[in-house]
Amino acid sequence: MPRTPSAVAGTVLVALMVVLAVIGPPLWGDEAARIDATAVLQGGSAAHPFGTDNLGRDLLARVLVAARYSLLLALAAALIGGVAGIVLGALPSVLPRRGARFVTGMVNALVAFPGLLLAMFTAVVTGLGARGAVLGIGAAIAPGFARLTQTLAASVAGADYVAAARMLGVPRHRVLARHVLPNIAEPLILNLAMALGGALLGLSGMSFLGLGVQPPDYDWGRLLFDGFGRIYVNPEVALGPAAAVALAGIGFNLLGDALAKGAARRPAHRPDGAAPPAAPAPDEAEVQPDAVLDVRGLTVSFPGGVTPVRGVSLSVGPGEIVGLVGESGSGKSLTAAAVGGLVPYPGAVSHTALRLSGEEAATLTQKELGTSLAMVFQDPMASLNPALRVGGQLAEVAQVHQGATRAEARRRAVDRLGHVHLPEPEKQAGRHPHQLSGGMRQRAVIAMGLMGTPKLIIADEPTTALDVTVQRQILRLLREVTEETRAGVLFISHDIAVVGELCDRVVVMYAGRVVEELPVERLAEGAAHPYTRALLGSLPDMDTDRSRPLASIPGRQPAPGDVGDGCAFAPRCPLAGERCESSRPPLARVGAGHLVACWEAS
Repeated sequence: MPRTPSAVAGTVLVALMVVLAVIGPPLWGDEAARIDATAVLQGGSAAHPFGTDNLGRDLLARVLVAARYSLLLALAAALIGGVAGIVLGALPSVLPRRGARFVTGMVNALVAFPGLLLAMFTAVVTGLGARGAVLGIGAAIAPGFARLTQTLAASVAGADYVAAARMLGVPRHRVLARHVLPNIAEPLILNLAMALGGALLGLSGMSFLGLGVQPPDYDWGRLLFDGFGRIYVNPEVALGPAAAVALAGIGFNLLGDALAKGAARRPAHRPDGAAPPAAPAPDEAEVQPDAVLDVRGLTVSFPGGVTPVRGVSLSVGPGEIVGLVGESGSGKSLTAAAVGGLVPYPGAVSHTALRLSGEEAATLTQKELGTSLAMVFQDPMASLNPALRVGGQLAEVAQVHQGATRAEARRRAVDRLGHVHLPEPEKQAGRHPHQLSGGMRQRAVIAMGLMGTPKLIIADEPTTALDVTVQRQILRLLREVTEETRAGVLFISHDIAVVGELCDRVVVMYAGRVVEELPVERLAEGAAHPYTRALLGSLPDMDTDRSRPLASIPGRQPAPGDVGDGCAFAPRCPLAGERCESSRPPLARVGAGHLVACWEAS
């Protein structure tokens, strides 16, 4: 929390109110209840600084004693509103779409309704008194919490670790409880601190209007109500409760604001769609009879005519590492997301075939898909839930899909962490993701994929954020895992040098299409597509002339919505002719295991 004057003032005020609530009744309770017929309705004096009420009771003592009841009622109202709002805001995450829309519409209507009127209506319906006032203020607070929860949950719902949990078949309520709510708890708690101040002011207002606390009980609002009739004769009788309400409200708001600013300064750990288009006829591509992945004519589109993946066909054999390479925006990661069923709404996926180990992916259950397919994402910090320990996240896979007990799953998690050469796996299992280095986190994500028995591992740029030393270690680990488990690997990267070092086969994508596929041993000397050659030519080596500018590919890749009927690479290609501008070349065989989509390929 920042040490600003407002933060210090808020902390001091709240601390004083809490101390007063604790010591007030024991110290001044008797004085506040003592009736003195000789001092009825007196103004301020040395004996009674804030005067007395109609029974001669000291108003200063009553203000001090009322601190406990006032704060407890405010806390109760804030908790009721906070819990009700969080539940209401979280429901759309677990309900079917129709139910989610209904709840969202109801929250929108409640937010638009004036809070004071909602509180008064609830108080009248539930009965006058402290209970009605607390429920009324809670009802007024709940819509704001619901809207905040919906917004925060939507921001977390797109995280990779949430997508991975859904792919693994984790039930919706468990995804919400374990992966969403823990990661939005901080702003909700901070908002609760600020809601306490609002609840205190609201309850005092309800009591002042006669809808809240009723005699013989009293809070600050009730004391203000009792003294209002004398405010023009003895204004000091209203000064005590008014000052208490103001100071407490200001204190809670300043403290909540300071906590929120302090949290904001810390780095975070952090849809109607168009119908799927008809899948185009698949290009010719190599098919292995025992392929662990066989994709034909894969297309991903979004509303508005945006199609970032266009008729992709590829296969991965057991124990084979296939590299999917291309510039950023070529559709590599979206292709992987489509294979794993993780394309975000409102994206539409179509294909003529999508098979995992010979079985149509659409026929596999979430459990079968989660155990046969493992995904390693680019940012391990986004793939791991920052609120949970590493070992617990790995163990969840075994518990959900293999029916393992908590102890068995924990032992397997430690074993898998050791299997990927993570030092002191027992110790690392008990740590949170932020306590591990980038390379250790990436090893942990690979270990998570090995908790089951994956036949296919999709590694989406797993070494991009790592230094070259750790990058080489991760690449070596992927090769070891492939050789040991005989799982196929689809390795996605924009670095063709890394792909050439690790993979057995290379698939080159440009503007959402496969433009070349060839064995890795032919990559350096046998690449036929001008785009593949340009990628290779842009790599500097020890023989590069340092006196000349680094080679690059002129121009830029077209946006998904701007791809025309011809070859998408034609505007950047030195060999392009009229035919390239008007007609898209098919993916044709030019050699054993070598396919190229180019009219001018030689």
